[in-house]
Amino acid sequence: LDEIQFKSSSSPKVQLPDDFKLPEPQPLTVTEKTDLKDILKSSAALALRLATGAFVLGWKIDTVFADDDGDYALALGPIRLRDSSSVLSDAPRPEKTLILYEYDASPFCKRVRETMNLLDLTYESRPCPGARAGAFSEELFQKTGRRTIPYLIDPNTGVEMFESSDQIQYLLNTYGPPQETFDRKALWPITFQQFSVFTSTLVAVLRDMAGARRQPNARPDNEKMQPLELWGYECSPFVKPVKEKLCSLCLPHKLVSCSRGSANRNKMIKRTGRFQVPFLVDPNTGIEMYEGAEMVEYLEKVYTTE
Repeated sequence: LDEIQFKSSSSPKVQLPDDFKLPEPQPLTVTEKTDLKDILKSSAALALRLATGAFVLGWKIDTVFADDDGDYALALGPIRLRDSSSVLSDAPRPEKTLILYEYDASPFCKRVRETMNLLDLTYESRPCPGARAGAFSEELFQKTGRRTIPYLIDPNTGVEMFESSDQIQYLLNTYGPPQETFDRKALWPITFQQFSVFTSTLVAVLRDMAGARRQPNARPDNEKMQPLELWGYECSPFVKPVKEKLCSLCLPHKLVSCSRGSANRNKMIKRTGRFQVPFLVDPNTGIEMYEGAEMVEYLEKVYTTE
């Protein structure tokens, strides 16, 4: 690619690396740039949290012999598995994107992010590493007088709130299905607070507390960037390193939930012709790309100082 510079009226100027090339999508493949040790850590973290958030609430298999009609289906030889949610189709959907002040290693923030996945909700993350670092932490302090995360803002209802348990209940009440349509036992890995906080803390330690500190060479104007868009889900071993990097660089980003059974899987098929996560859209450069390891490298080159 030739050198390109981009600038919007409200965001800083960013520049693609001279040697940048879009990677070829290679689904579920360990490439030469993949950190195998990191993938193993992420996989262990997935097991510790019992794969919470890997499936939407009310996940069900619709058919194992889906037609090749352009809609999403998981192809496994002669099998084409199509899945969805039995309870979310009629659940209210927010018109405006929810906003979450958070950081990746926080066990309390993780509970809320997993709930977003279960309910198939998209949200904008405003990273506050360690709750006290970065411009978004200062923004939160100016707004509330506190540097406590997670902090949830719902622009659809005007509700703003602290406390992860209260946020989880709010999301279930506001954007979840009627309580009589699902078994609340499905929520216990999240709603059983002692278990969820303890195991999420173990996950954070296993992941070396990634995202708990602002990267020293992160661009000082990163918080002013247009929000990037990351398609994925919380417990994916391939998505996790990208989410952590966005947080450590204090880059605002919209997380488009794509757990198994998510309606967003079909949206990606319609948009790109394929489904694979992570999928990153960067409005600051116009880049859209697959491949997690290459995304981390890209973010490092574009959003750090020399």
